[in-house]
Amino acid sequence: MFDVLRDNWTLLLIGQYPHGPIGGIVVTILLSLSALVIAIPLGILVALARISHFKVLRAPATALVYTVRGVPLLMVIFWVYFLVPVLTGYPVTGFVTMLCALVIYDSAYLGEIIRAGIEALPKGQTEASRALGMSYLKTMRAVILPQALYNVVPSMVTQFVSTIKETSLGYIINVQEISFAADQINNRLLTRPFAVYLILALSYFILCYALTQLAHYLERRVTRKRAGKANKARPGAEQSLLEAAVSEH
Repeated sequence: MFDVLRDNWTLLLIGQYPHGPIGGIVVTILLSLSALVIAIPLGILVALARISHFKVLRAPATALVYTVRGVPLLMVIFWVYFLVPVLTGYPVTGFVTMLCALVIYDSAYLGEIIRAGIEALPKGQTEASRALGMSYLKTMRAVILPQALYNVVPSMVTQFVSTIKETSLGYIINVQEISFAADQINNRLLTRPFAVYLILALSYFILCYALTQLAHYLERRVTRKRAGKANKARPGAEQSLLEAAVSEH
């Protein structure tokens, strides 16, 4: 196994770059991170639509969430792969196809994560904000969303871990991520499939395990901060916090 890794580590890490397209672990991380960064603001919009009192906003968001979460990611990839060229009139690369599919998929999951974070906050904060004259949008932007997003950071990291594993499906549309690189190595060696795919499994494990530990650390930190705020709570503290938010914004 070690000789396979020694002779092919650059292909697993960066693909054929600089003599060909970049790939390997670099593309896996780039694809996952790009999808998450784009999906977070979309997830916020989905979450706000899900808790909206207006059915014209709530119904489409709910349909999107239940549809996307109710089908395998592979189906979303196929939808994007065949639908985007029809809509745009231009062919798209496998990377762009996979990125679009992951953004759609992650937006639905992040929307539910953020919605849960918003609904977990005391409703008195929203009521106090409105009593101070803050609009609904300003209440969300200055008071609710900052706290909700901070509280769900561990869940977002966990979603990032899931996205990294889901990028392996890009192999079917020739996205040159780490699974694609491993398959190239296996086709070249032919007689070492166990070693090649063991290296691939270990690569995913190390990457995802490190991020999982980061999520656990962030979760403990958020929990400690919540406990500290609870111990320091005093009458009028919530009102003071909201007045500070009003003065800053």
